[in-house]
Formats: sequence, structure tokens, C-alpha cells
Amino acid sequence: MVLGAVAAFVVAIIMAYTGPENAQYTRESVLGFFFVILALPGVALGSILALVLDRISVRRAEHAVVEAADDEPGNTGGSPTA
Repeated sequence: MVLGAVAAFVVAIIMAYTGPENAQYTRESVLGFFFVILALPGVALGSILALVLDRISVRRAEHAVVEAADDEPGNTGGSPTA
């Protein structure tokens, strides 16, 4: 999600500083406007990307079986003596 917001901020910077300057608004206010407009779709796309990557990683995951092992070779598994 953060990656989507960062991408939206980068796009907003490009849009604000490459276009013609407006006498009515400063470039910083234009940057803020574009960031607010692009942040929600950027976060949404970042969330969708995270879900897709999670689904791919779950499909590639392998299952493992874990069995307890004795640390001492002569241990029979009985209760410890005091």
C-alpha cells in the first residue's frame, strides 16, 4: 500500500512540475491537489498488488512435516528422573 502511495506521489510531482505554471496556484498546491487525487487509486493498486503477490507465494509454498527429535542418544522418552 505504501508503494502505491509513493508511486502516486512521484506521478503527482511529475504532473505538477512538468506542466505550464499557473498564475493562480503555486506548484506546491498543484502537487498537493494531484497527490490527494492520485493517492487513493495508488493505495488501491498497491493493495491489489500485495494480494496478488501473497496468492502467488501461497501457491509456491511447500508443506513440511515436523517431528520431535531426542537430543540425547540413549533417551527412551520416559519421564525425567529427579
